[in-house]
Amino acid sequence: MSAPTRVDLVVVGAGPAGIAAALTARRLGLETLLLDEQPRPGGQIYRGVGRADPAVAALLGPDYRRGEVLVRRLDESGVAARWAALVWDVDADGIVTLLADGRTERIRGEQLVVATGAMERPTPIPGWTLPGVLNAGAAQIALKASGTVPDGRIVLAGAGPLLLLVACQLLDAGAQVAAVVETAPAANRLRALPHLPGALGAPRMLAKGIAMLRRLRAARVPGYRAAKALAVEGESRVEALRFVAGGRAQRVQADVVLLHHGVLPNTQLTRLLRVEHLWDETQLAWRPRVDRWAQTSRERVRVAGDGAGIAGALAAEHAGAIAAIGAAHAIGRLDASARDREAAPLRRALARELRIRPFLDALYRPPAWVGAPADEVVVCRCEEVSAGRIREMARLGCLGPNQTKFFSRCGMGPCQGRLCGNVVTQILAAETGRTPAEVGAYRIRPPLKPVPISAIAALAEAPCPRNDTEPSESDA
Repeated sequence: MSAPTRVDLVVVGAGPAGIAAALTARRLGLETLLLDEQPRPGGQIYRGVGRADPAVAALLGPDYRRGEVLVRRLDESGVAARWAALVWDVDADGIVTLLADGRTERIRGEQLVVATGAMERPTPIPGWTLPGVLNAGAAQIALKASGTVPDGRIVLAGAGPLLLLVACQLLDAGAQVAAVVETAPAANRLRALPHLPGALGAPRMLAKGIAMLRRLRAARVPGYRAAKALAVEGESRVEALRFVAGGRAQRVQADVVLLHHGVLPNTQLTRLLRVEHLWDETQLAWRPRVDRWAQTSRERVRVAGDGAGIAGALAAEHAGAIAAIGAAHAIGRLDASARDREAAPLRRALARELRIRPFLDALYRPPAWVGAPADEVVVCRCEEVSAGRIREMARLGCLGPNQTKFFSRCGMGPCQGRLCGNVVTQILAAETGRTPAEVGAYRIRPPLKPVPISAIAALAEAPCPRNDTEPSESDA
């Protein structure tokens, strides 16, 4: 294999942060390459934008349609981009290895912006592996991609703005929403109250939330608050959702159950790069440590958007642009004074978008039981490892998630621990009396996702040795 192609900046991920980073870098004169696994730009939030049926785009609302402008700017910008490009390895020297059109390619960026966004938090409850149980985001993706909605009675359960948004979108699409079961503990409202004055600085977002609640009430959708002890009933597929709310046992018949407890930063690539991560006690998730220019503990690597901490699509755009400005300064295209001038309006806009985050994070903080499933509940779906098995590993002396791999294969399936990783960390922390930061997370190795043997064999002529060091089991 020939030497890797060299560019100034490689951006991985074409959601709002990645597109903004690529557009800004192009404007500043950086030779930029934008990579994304999907066939078109937009990421999850703007999936299918510009090509969606007009009726579907209309019911998804103006926030979704905003993506049309962003994608159009990208199409007209001349930014070099590769679509359907699976990035499966990145090393400390900035060499990105990808699979596209059945071929392995390597590109070396002087700077790297990771804009891989977020993933939906799994909700391991009894019955969550039954056919008919999905994440709420999956239903939204189906709506964006093909204009389809689930058949039958739909029950949405969890906490967070997306839960309400998907419920309203499904209603507008003609779906049968049987109930919305909110699980945010009542104590969350007290925790959120001190942050309300700051949230009042984002009236548009507050008004949007109130409008969604009114829409559900107008449609007479049954609603439940502070629900707990959730369990999905069914033999061969979903039949009902059982829970406790208002001090009473409840049961709602369902053909589809959509679960949602917020989203998490997608840290697979940053874990692979061994950058420093922090455990966020507010969002109950890992996030890479970044400075005000999105710089990580790796000199070449920056992280922008929800991959650095959940803040929403508009905040991600501003953060992506700031990351590109930081990259331009790092490779000598901007001096410090020009860098600061370029970033100043973006920082003001970002601050406006972040005003409501402390309120939302406190109001919709996941209940503790999401990270503490019962022993019989499967946590690792790929290898069918239960929460009880993880607790047994802790009693046998496992100090962290990586040791559980050797004992139980938990985290060794096709998803590479994406789904189970957070919960495994929380279970081990509770069982051993330590903090999640002390327990640590899965150590990620290439390939990031399954690839054919031919993709790896193609590297044999020009091996690219890794030069990073292995962290300890407790390394976060």
